[in-house]
Amino acid sequence: MSENVTTAEHGHIAAGEHASGHPGPGLYALVAIALVVLTFMELAVYYISFLQPLLVPILILLALAKFLLVGGFYMHLYYDQKIFSIFFVFPLILACFIGAALMMIFSALEARVIL
Repeated sequence: MSENVTTAEHGHIAAGEHASGHPGPGLYALVAIALVVLTFMELAVYYISFLQPLLVPILILLALAKFLLVGGFYMHLYYDQKIFSIFFVFPLILACFIGAALMMIFSALEARVIL
């Protein structure tokens, strides 16, 4: 009960949220349900024949949504200080650029190979 008490220094605390600013078990359950729904959407997109031309972009968007939910809630990036988000996102962006550069380099080298 002391977790959901309104205090002068914290203001009103929303339902399911702890005094520390982190969400309670109810919100984690909702995020888990959302992740399950997104997973079923991924499976449905794969088996719906008229969506096959758009399969990869749709799956990438669904994977990005799942990544943001997991990173934001289960890794507490949404509720912690922004510096932790920067420490997480900057290396991720750097890894994406390195991966893209490697793909471009190896695809250019593959084009030069004569069989």
